[in-house]
Amino acid sequence: MSEVIELLRRLVSINSVNPDLVPGAKGESEIADFCARWLTEQGFSVHRLESRKGRPSIVGLAKGRGGGRSLMFNGHFDTVTHAGYEGNPLDARVEDGKVFGRGSFDMKSGVAAMMVAGARAAKRGLGGDILIACVADEEYASIGTAEVARHFKADAAIVTEPSHLDLTLAHKGFIWFDVVIEGRAAHGSRPDLGIDAIARAGHFLVALEEHGKSLLKGDRHPILGTGSIHASLIKGGEELSSYPASCQISIERRTVPGETGDIVEGQLRAMLDGIARSVAGFAFRLDRGLERIPFEAKEDEPIVACLCKHASLALGRQPKVRGEPFWTDCAILKEAGIPSLLFGADGAGAHAAIEWTTVESVETVSRVLEETATEFCG
Repeated sequence: MSEVIELLRRLVSINSVNPDLVPGAKGESEIADFCARWLTEQGFSVHRLESRKGRPSIVGLAKGRGGGRSLMFNGHFDTVTHAGYEGNPLDARVEDGKVFGRGSFDMKSGVAAMMVAGARAAKRGLGGDILIACVADEEYASIGTAEVARHFKADAAIVTEPSHLDLTLAHKGFIWFDVVIEGRAAHGSRPDLGIDAIARAGHFLVALEEHGKSLLKGDRHPILGTGSIHASLIKGGEELSSYPASCQISIERRTVPGETGDIVEGQLRAMLDGIARSVAGFAFRLDRGLERIPFEAKEDEPIVACLCKHASLALGRQPKVRGEPFWTDCAILKEAGIPSLLFGADGAGAHAAIEWTTVESVETVSRVLEETATEFCG
């Protein structure tokens, strides 16, 4: 069995469920320790970043001889829950050319590929530095890559999220909002005193559905299509015998390049103000929460051209260019001034009951990353 597949199986066997998703889960400490030891054995200087205790990220640095460009490989080693997984999620069995187990596809496949590729490329005596960033918390709030970007810079980065051997050059962003519709608490027998916040929220939900339809018919990004919006959570009321004083609706807005948080908030506020003008006594509060910007790379950026060249040689064809509806750490790296793209393995079952990646694709990704680093870093 190849070195990269052996490493992948070892990574899958380590429980690294994100504790922000599953309270009390083990988190990333054990897998961070393992990656730190492995990188040290390969000759990297290892840096442990842990501004949030118990949530470490590891950066291995191989200094070049000078005169070349630096390249960061970036991949997350946290996973989603083991609950509902069919069989043992930590049993990284190899069967019919596939590696099974939680995280095998998303994305310990990419972490294994980049670790082996980076170690092999560094041994070639390159001009530029190679950085291997194994990061925490991508599945929740991306504190890992955000911390890495505060401490390390590079001339380019490749995030090794699974991309089915395609080049991912764009993905959507997202913004979370809470809309609180205000009513007035009163005994359920006193309609003269109470204002039903839940019923008032219905006006907003109808308008939100119409706004979502209009977004899907609006201007389209050439790769990503349109933005979208949906209501995710709703909470209101205390008991059956009382008028609810408030109703909170949590919504998610998926964004495409060109859509900013201020633009989206303006659209929502205009919608709510319009309801307030037409519905007597309608009162609301709009709170903006977590925001992650959309990502887009240019095909003529040096790192994109270099990776495309070596992917083409390995695949025997030009790789497809794709965009993703979900968000990745590429956006954080680009915002930090590091040109980035996404390239990773093939497989299926991310966050699902059965997860797998293909042996061949993981080995191919590792070879492509090694050759890309060799040329890019000089």
